[in-house]
Amino acid sequence: MATLELPRHVDDPPNLLFWRIDDVTPFFLVLVIGILVNQPLIFILLGLLAVRLYGRFRESRADGYALHALYWIGLMPMGHRTTPNPFVRRYLP
Repeated sequence: MATLELPRHVDDPPNLLFWRIDDVTPFFLVLVIGILVNQPLIFILLGLLAVRLYGRFRESRADGYALHALYWIGLMPMGHRTTPNPFVRRYLP
């Protein structure tokens, strides 16, 4: 039986029952797509595959890598004044 890590600190990612939110997000996104195209069973299987692939991806990278990648490609905009625009790749003096 695999051990289950429960959050012990304030800055740990939030959980949905026993799973981390970022682990179940790919499943729910693929499931919604499956419902929209009226093929939920096929997309449930694809969602389970996506969760497994994302889990491998997350374990091989540093913490917060996915959020940084989403910011870098512009899918997660931040409205802070100190956060630079992700599309500006070169700053001139």
